[in-house]
Amino acid sequence: MFRGPAEVYDRFVGRYSPQLAAAMCEAAGVRPGQRALDVGCGSGALVTALAEVLRAENVAGVDPSEPFVEASRARVPGARIVVGSAESLPFENGEFDATLSQLVVNFLADPEQGLREMSRVTRGGGAVAGCVWDYGGGMTMLRTFWEAAAVLDPARAEPQMESFTMRFATSAELEALWQTAGLAHVDVAPIVVEAAYNDFDDLWAPFPTGVGPAGAYAASLDEEAQSALREEFARRLGDPDGAFTLSARAWCAVGRLPQPG
Repeated sequence: MFRGPAEVYDRFVGRYSPQLAAAMCEAAGVRPGQRALDVGCGSGALVTALAEVLRAENVAGVDPSEPFVEASRARVPGARIVVGSAESLPFENGEFDATLSQLVVNFLADPEQGLREMSRVTRGGGAVAGCVWDYGGGMTMLRTFWEAAAVLDPARAEPQMESFTMRFATSAELEALWQTAGLAHVDVAPIVVEAAYNDFDDLWAPFPTGVGPAGAYAASLDEEAQSALREEFARRLGDPDGAFTLSARAWCAVGRLPQPG
């Protein structure tokens, strides 16, 4: 679902990423003089935000998708971006002052191991931060898409709705994951961002390409079913004529490693 061109992701959920990345840096207390790692860096929005605060040479990123790694390297020359998995990070113990992960933990094969690895590469007293969409209510685009799909194709769509399939979709679920890694003073708070669209076609275009769970579902439909879904989706958004914006809420967890000694 995430091995296609990075520019397709950027037109999809990636529209929300720059605002979300800036808010995550603030929540994690990222400040000049630190070194930071972005786990699951995707096309590079969070790497970019970190580099703006820390300078590129103090930022690293890792992602299992080679196209995304290439996009991140092009976006932030000078940052250390490598191919790898969150469950086995190719970095030394305590190498970073802050380790962040944006919209990633729901897609890890072993989220608990991923959090242990994020903690391992973070120094004592450093921050480990991550966020997930509030799939059940606050992520307008995805919630409305799945509501439209469920009306037209309940037997197939309802079991695939991200509010059901994502293990971490609430603040309590995300907090519990962070606590499994032995992080102290875990705080979970909402981040609300928005994305602008030129028109409904601008919103719809990435869905049939198959990016993400919603895109994979849209791509699985025949042309007639796709057309019906497009119409229902637009109707539920008020049949927007011209430019419009949508809001999205994410839950952001921040915890700190115990101080050494």
